[in-house]
Amino acid sequence: MHNTPDGVEVVATPAEAARLASPPFLVVESLIAFLDQHQLGSGEVQWQRVGDGQSNVTYRMRRGAAEFILRRGPRPPLPKSTHDMIREARIQTLVGREGVAVPQIIAVCETDDVLGVPFYLMSYLDGLVVTGSIPAPLDSLEQRRATSEAVVDTLVGLHRLDVRSGELATLGRPDGYLERQVGRFGSLWAGATVREMPEVARIGAWLAANIPGTQRASIVHGDYRTGNLMFAREAPATVIGVLDWEMATLGDPLADLGYLVATWASPDHEPTTMELSSVTREPGYLTRDEVLARYAQNSDLDLSDLGWYQALALWKAAIFSEAIYTRYLKGERPDDTVFGPSLERGVPRLLEAAADVAGI
Repeated sequence: MHNTPDGVEVVATPAEAARLASPPFLVVESLIAFLDQHQLGSGEVQWQRVGDGQSNVTYRMRRGAAEFILRRGPRPPLPKSTHDMIREARIQTLVGREGVAVPQIIAVCETDDVLGVPFYLMSYLDGLVVTGSIPAPLDSLEQRRATSEAVVDTLVGLHRLDVRSGELATLGRPDGYLERQVGRFGSLWAGATVREMPEVARIGAWLAANIPGTQRASIVHGDYRTGNLMFAREAPATVIGVLDWEMATLGDPLADLGYLVATWASPDHEPTTMELSSVTREPGYLTRDEVLARYAQNSDLDLSDLGWYQALALWKAAIFSEAIYTRYLKGERPDDTVFGPSLERGVPRLLEAAADVAGI
């Protein structure tokens, strides 16, 4: 057995899994049977957990000559409409057919009889992720700029996909997307916090009263940022994979752009806890204004209301960050000695940034 702070992570057999109070993430015997069924490798399975595991759980797997990624939801019970692996795999498949760089979906398990939850397997991409350090091949000033431009250009390409017909049109209901975002996140606040922060309601009321008209429906990734892109291992900076489609749907493309800009580390803006790829604060990378200019240059969308979209992104980030902070206060994140404590001030800072870009 292999353990994590919140329970046993991997067991050998279903019988071992059945004896646990909290289900494991991997059941090796059941997984091997699934891999045999799909003719994926032979022999023993090697696994390595990748990513921070805050939401869905991802493993890099090896079996003989086969190498792939397994992605599954967290332990049950799962909140309704979240951690939908079947939908996530379908979205990746559909956008891949349209030319978006994504890992190939290899197999999907729609039932819970193998690992206790649905999961899927996708191809392993051997590349670079840019977050807190700059990979050597992308570290020249020229490649830093090229990296920034690739981030923006990939988003422009995603937003150009025609979602008016065909299977892409079935991925969501774009009408009313922004209204639903404001309403849904506003309703989460009371259950997310144990402290008083009237700014949440004030910003939420402003957002609701000033919802801009959506200019065009598109795929909305929902968590589009530098850290969710895989780059080739050699210059020039080239995106070989857009990752983490958990929150993707159809909606307003400027929601993605507002989120990207609001979370983009830039030397001319005070940092927040949502700047998850801190390297873009370094010389050579585009600033936030340059990111916007690059997008505007390659898109026909009017960006004059982008402050609203940035405020939405920061306000939403404050709400889900407060839920993490509350779990930390209740002792539900015992090994979190850095991020959780930082949110005591980090959440109010996000709200300050939201109010600032909103001009209220």
